[in-house]
Amino acid sequence: MPTKGRGVAAERPPKNATAAQGEPKSVPDVAKELWQLLIDYGKQETVDPLKRLGKFVAFGVPAMLCLGIGVILLLIGGLRVLQTETGSHFTGHLSWLPYVITLAVAGLLAALAVMAIARQPKERRNRS
Repeated sequence: MPTKGRGVAAERPPKNATAAQGEPKSVPDVAKELWQLLIDYGKQETVDPLKRLGKFVAFGVPAMLCLGIGVILLLIGGLRVLQTETGSHFTGHLSWLPYVITLAVAGLLAALAVMAIARQPKERRNRS
């Protein structure tokens, strides 16, 4: 006879009634649970982080390409400005100087990028 206010779910025994009553589970049941636990753990530790990494890469690669193309175009524009707008200063035997200046600026930008990549947040430095 059902108890008032409990509903139909209270009448059914739990799925693994033997385990709920304190009796041990069978070996195949334990093996199935262990296998499912291993699969869930594997997904949690490998597949899920890869999905998050995929989203990060999906935004990072196009941004990197746009930034790289933009920097190259700015460097070429700077080179052309040095060649055409400086009058007669970079002509004759000094015609190579705009190229060296542009190369130095590109090297400086590359060094700044490497320093920014190598820099670690405080939390990561304290853990190591």
